[in-house]
Amino acid sequence: MIADLQPVQGGYVARYERHWPHDVKAVWSWLTENDKLTQWFPELEVEELRVGSVIHFHMPDETSIPMEILELTTHRVLAFTWDEDRVRFELQAEPDGGCLFVFSEFLHRITEHTPRDLAGWHVCLDVIEALLEGRTVTSRKEMWNAWYGEYKQLTDAVLMNKA
Repeated sequence: MIADLQPVQGGYVARYERHWPHDVKAVWSWLTENDKLTQWFPELEVEELRVGSVIHFHMPDETSIPMEILELTTHRVLAFTWDEDRVRFELQAEPDGGCLFVFSEFLHRITEHTPRDLAGWHVCLDVIEALLEGRTVTSRKEMWNAWYGEYKQLTDAVLMNKA
């Protein structure tokens, strides 16, 4: 399911919601344990899992961009800076033993790059789901190409409605 993108005070919020038949602890491990994290987002590495610490975004030129952990509640919430924006993962146990997974990106503005990022996050969530199910994703690029057009239409529509 495509993200919901809405204007909010100070910018926009893109919200992705998934219901997964996996318990919160299993899902949390894919967000916070480096050996699992790098399987769905190879550039990310958690330095230390605590508020005020950083998650490193390793660039191709071997430099690293530190992203500060802003909010952390074990097995529940992980939020950190993302350039001038921020991202937030929220997990909630469901009665059937599954997990409500909500990912939000808080954007100061929509740029030409925004639909690329939103399609990228969509693919990341699909990859996490596949990994949780023991499946392998053969082409993230094909997945991204399939979603990019949807997110371009979404960002264009939100901008048109705001004008």
